[in-house]
Formats: sequence, C-alpha cells, structure tokens
Amino acid sequence: MLREARIYSLANVGGQAVLVLEEVNGPRLLPVWIGLYEGGSIGMALAGQKFPRPLTHDLMLEAVKRLGAKLEKIVITDLKDSTFFADVHVRQDGEEIVLDARPSDSIALAVRENCPIFVAEQVFAACPEMLKPITGEEVEDFKKKLETMTPEDFFRDLKKKEEDGGKTEGEAE
Repeated sequence: MLREARIYSLANVGGQAVLVLEEVNGPRLLPVWIGLYEGGSIGMALAGQKFPRPLTHDLMLEAVKRLGAKLEKIVITDLKDSTFFADVHVRQDGEEIVLDARPSDSIALAVRENCPIFVAEQVFAACPEMLKPITGEEVEDFKKKLETMTPEDFFRDLKKKEEDGGKTEGEAE
C-alpha cells in the first residue's frame, strides 16, 4: 500500500542533507539522508530559485517534456541494507514507464513538477517510528534529535527495531 507524503523539512546536518518526509494523512515522519548536491537542488526548487543554465534535474525534466511524456508520481519503494530505493513514474502516449532512481533525485524532480510523492507502507514500517511533533516543545525536541542524529544512529535504531520484532521503544507486546 502506498502512503502519500510531502516534504516536512530539509536541513544540512554534519556534512549531509536530511530530507524529512511526512505522511499526508497520518502521523509518521521519514528521515532520508541525501547528498548535499541533491539537498541543495531540492532546497533551491522549494525556494523557487531559477538559474540561467539548467541544473541536472531541470535538464532531465526538459528531456521528459520534449519526448512528449509527463512526470506522474514518485514512489519510495523499499529500504534494503540502509539504502532507500525509489521509482519515477512517467506517462508517454498513454503508457506508464517506471524508472529506477534514487529517492533524492526522484524528489528533486517531484518538487520541480509539483507531482505527488508516495512511500510504500513497508518502508514506513521498516523504519524506527518518528511521529509528527504536535506542540512547540515537541518541535524543538525533534529538531534537537535531528541535529544530533547521524545516519548510523538511524540505522542502528532500525536494526534494534528489527531485532525487537518490530516494536519501538515504549510499545506494548
């Protein structure tokens, strides 16, 4: 099952970019560590910045359009060995074409085209549960947690969750 998501935040942390997606009709957050270049590309697109010369993601979208196709959606499909996987869904002449891509590149394209982002339920289920903050205090606590969390911390927590049979801290049997 696919869950619609949108960008909750984007930050540079310890020499890497962290893109946090939020479940649109649910309480969950999904942090995805991406490269600084991709993070910068996403950030510039979110801010509406245009450059005199096309960036790689702009070039790819222009090629898709000139070939008579349209970006329909992107889907974060899986998480294997600490690596997220994604598909870019393009439609051309009524045919759906699915392209394997990195989530960061997929999201950089989606932001530019205002196309929907989806996350497979199995990806949310496989990650340590992070719920959307509700109060100002919870927002600040979440920001502090992100500032100190490394990809290694995230995947260590993920491994612990798997070893505990999918239970997160504080969950009853």
